[in-house]
Amino acid sequence: MSFRSNRAWLLGVASAAFAFTGAAKAQDASDADTAVTQSEDIVVLGEIQYRNRVEGAAPVLEYGAEYFQRFEPLTVGDALKRVPSVAFLSDVLESDGVRLRGLDPAYTQILINGEQVPGAGDSSGAFGNGADGAFFVDRIPAELIERVEIVRSQSANRSGDALAGAINIVLRDSYSLDGGYIRAGVLNWANDDHWGQTIGGVWGGEVGGGRLLVGANMQDRHNPKDKVSLRFDEPGDPINNSEVQTDVRDGTDYSANFSYDIEALGGELSFDGFIVHTDRTQTEDSIEYSDGIVDDANIETLNANDVDIEQRSFSLNGRYTFESFGGENRIGLGFAQFTNEAFEFEDEASFDPFPVLEEYGSEIGDTELTDEEWRLKLEHERELGGGLELEFGVHFEQKERENLVRAADVGFEAGDPGFPPPTDFDGSLVDPADLDAVDGGDNTIERRRIDPYVMLTGEAGAIEWEAGLRYETTEITVEDRTTGTSDETSYEVVLPSAHVSWNLTENDRVLLSAARTVRSPSFSFLSPALLEEELGDSDFQGVPTLDPETAWGIDIGYERRLGRTGIVGVNYFYRDVSDLIEIFNTGVEGSEGPGTFVYSARNTGDGKVWGVEFDLSTSLSALGLENTGVFFNYSWLDSEVEDEIGTRRFNSQAESIFNIGFIQDLPRINSSFGVTYRDQGSAFSRVVAEEVTTEYGADLEFFVEHRFGSNFTVRLTGSNLLDESKDEVFDKFDNLADQIARDYDEYELESESAGPVFQLVGRYAF
Repeated sequence: MSFRSNRAWLLGVASAAFAFTGAAKAQDASDADTAVTQSEDIVVLGEIQYRNRVEGAAPVLEYGAEYFQRFEPLTVGDALKRVPSVAFLSDVLESDGVRLRGLDPAYTQILINGEQVPGAGDSSGAFGNGADGAFFVDRIPAELIERVEIVRSQSANRSGDALAGAINIVLRDSYSLDGGYIRAGVLNWANDDHWGQTIGGVWGGEVGGGRLLVGANMQDRHNPKDKVSLRFDEPGDPINNSEVQTDVRDGTDYSANFSYDIEALGGELSFDGFIVHTDRTQTEDSIEYSDGIVDDANIETLNANDVDIEQRSFSLNGRYTFESFGGENRIGLGFAQFTNEAFEFEDEASFDPFPVLEEYGSEIGDTELTDEEWRLKLEHERELGGGLELEFGVHFEQKERENLVRAADVGFEAGDPGFPPPTDFDGSLVDPADLDAVDGGDNTIERRRIDPYVMLTGEAGAIEWEAGLRYETTEITVEDRTTGTSDETSYEVVLPSAHVSWNLTENDRVLLSAARTVRSPSFSFLSPALLEEELGDSDFQGVPTLDPETAWGIDIGYERRLGRTGIVGVNYFYRDVSDLIEIFNTGVEGSEGPGTFVYSARNTGDGKVWGVEFDLSTSLSALGLENTGVFFNYSWLDSEVEDEIGTRRFNSQAESIFNIGFIQDLPRINSSFGVTYRDQGSAFSRVVAEEVTTEYGADLEFFVEHRFGSNFTVRLTGSNLLDESKDEVFDKFDNLADQIARDYDEYELESESAGPVFQLVGRYAF
């Protein structure tokens, strides 16, 4: 049966099933859970918050907003740094692409209120880390969080794009708050003594017979870094040249969200939405010196690289829940949009010797990207008796990305007519009107999916279990308007899953999971646009016909409840991966000439991923320290894949992730303080002609708070107190043969660092 025939058949079955279900008379919806939190309980925390124990068969770690709140994370990315197995490979002070279990961000499914989110890779919206939606966690203010769920193994009622797992960011809804609060504060970045502000507010209550929650937030973002690069012919040789760079990323994030729930039409109607708008500039200025001697006489080049970025993320969802035909029916409709506009210029002047100008060039680029996604969910859930519960449904998705990547450049050499001096370094040599789409840079990518599923859950004494089957059908069309060509790809994947939770005692349980997952090629990998200097000095061009990547996986875990609130757990995971998607070197010379290449994406082959995760969060009440809470998690991670050279780990997978911290409440003086320490193991990446080893310094954070009555809290926090650094080693070669023989083209050491960030924030409940 063809893909289109399957799609028509699935549509027909889904429509018929829900037609006769909806035709039955809708019964009164079950009473909604009206246990809401008072605003005072959010502003003035009554006690230390720990990881929640989630009942059910599937392995899920849940952390409430109060678990993160006292350290005042600016973004969801900042908050996620404290949970098990979450790594980042972004710049210092940035937490953009989540690398759950150390793997590429494309392996982690990012959900907001249970729905996938559209988006690009890094902040420039071009290639970045290749993970659609990955940037999102560093753009959503942490203030919107109700809780975060780490889903370690997939279930049939969610999309299978979650080889490493899924992170569900649940925003505050209308049932999560009664009353309101405002939050205001100032921030200071010690590296350049820059001051910023943050302000926001949330209110929840009854409106028009239903419950409404609205919130808004504005916060300044700033990230000043210093970077130094040392370049050699090969390890052990004298320095050829060095580069000193300042990198400042400055911007403001604006956000708003709402949620409204009301009983209507014999059931319950729910609406929610959010919008996040980002204005951001990235300014990089660098100077290269010959022989590593930092003085004017040895200046080789001056470079100025600025990017202006404007991004907007928008989501609106509606849901109707009603009882009929012996069970609960859910109809969900959602729309999400992500837009990105980035204008970039790079000016470079070279000297021989300074200040005698030898060459001067200017490049400008403009990226316009729009993602739009429609979702429809039809679901039915019912009890079968004997402790059994059946759930089935079908999910529809229509996603489209419009890409427009334009560029222009001009260069002059000494002796050319009209040879200009490097005056303002502002891209003025290139007229933006001369911008043309790069090869493949004007394209549309469209993905259509229809995913029916069925899931059965039950209990048998001390055992809870879940078994499900999901059938994902995908059709992708890539239209390249620069060449007038179009490529179509379709595939169908069957994804079984099973989970068992065995309660050994009231406090102890064992969790077993097995599931098959799929990684669809990210849109960044499918785009045929030739992106110059997207990977350092090398270029990248996607492949519209990539196959999906699949994996069989198991998780085996043990959890023990400690006292009233504490919990300790250990988990082993293993993934057997087929048709691994990775970046590779095509061997074609890049736009910057010898020593640079055009990279692309391909299905490399098979691989394996495994690791052990341990986490603990508990009070020390057993030691008589009821007001002391400790947090600890450690993940040991490993993997294996074959490439042209031999066996290695999955590219850029961190070897380990370690977090430890404590919170001390001082009830007599209405105060608290706490500290967390984080250390991430090194990561290694290897492609043809280049190898990169990345190491991070440790990160230390603290907070001190004082509570005034039951309505007001003031909190001082500090992060990056150890001046965290990111250190990278680049081994560069001309070709594969030289790489095997270790015949270097260049050996480079690069280090970037940033200083502490301090916040003083007050919260007032009303």
